[in-house]
Amino acid sequence: MHVYTASGLVMAFVAATDVTESNYRGAFMWIAAALVVDATDGFLARRVGVAESLPWFDGALLDNLVDFTTYVFVPALFIWQALIVPPAWSMPVCALILLSSAYGFSRKDAKTSDNLFTGFPSYWTVVAFYLFVARWTPQVNTAVLIVFALLVFIPIRYVYPSRTPHLRGVTVSLAIAWGVAILWLLVQSPDVSRPLFWASLAFPVYYAVLSVVLSIRRARA
Repeated sequence: MHVYTASGLVMAFVAATDVTESNYRGAFMWIAAALVVDATDGFLARRVGVAESLPWFDGALLDNLVDFTTYVFVPALFIWQALIVPPAWSMPVCALILLSSAYGFSRKDAKTSDNLFTGFPSYWTVVAFYLFVARWTPQVNTAVLIVFALLVFIPIRYVYPSRTPHLRGVTVSLAIAWGVAILWLLVQSPDVSRPLFWASLAFPVYYAVLSVVLSIRRARA
């Protein structure tokens, strides 16, 4: 199972090589494959009892290494290579993404005991893909990326889709439907259906609203 988790690093590496060759759709295809591994490895590991079989191996640390590479490093490389932001802003914005995410990953309460993420959980793959297909101006892209980087430091608690118990069935079902929509947008990219593009934003909006509501309830409690 740990080999299955680690395969995400290989996929991220291939995605990075595609980015350097300006094969952006291919890169996002490999990232999508890595995300499937990330979405399933924890469930499979718990089913087969990997922690009990290999107690000396830190699967959580491996998972964080894979996640940082897939969710942070490769998207930052894409943003730099694809000129998503003005050239003068490329390095500062990428540095902000990398450093803010390093802070977020290093927090002891990055994942809370009630299965929530603290601060924006560095879903840069999602942000980068939307900016890739949205074709907004580099100035708008810069503003979007800076806002998300700042959200890493704001202690809003974000839903862990597969583990947060509140509305988990609804969240997982919507996430699956959203994933199908994203894959279809990826197949169409870079010229995507605008209605599908806007419709696909329904799940991120649901996710954000649910996260804020749960954060407020948690703070009051």
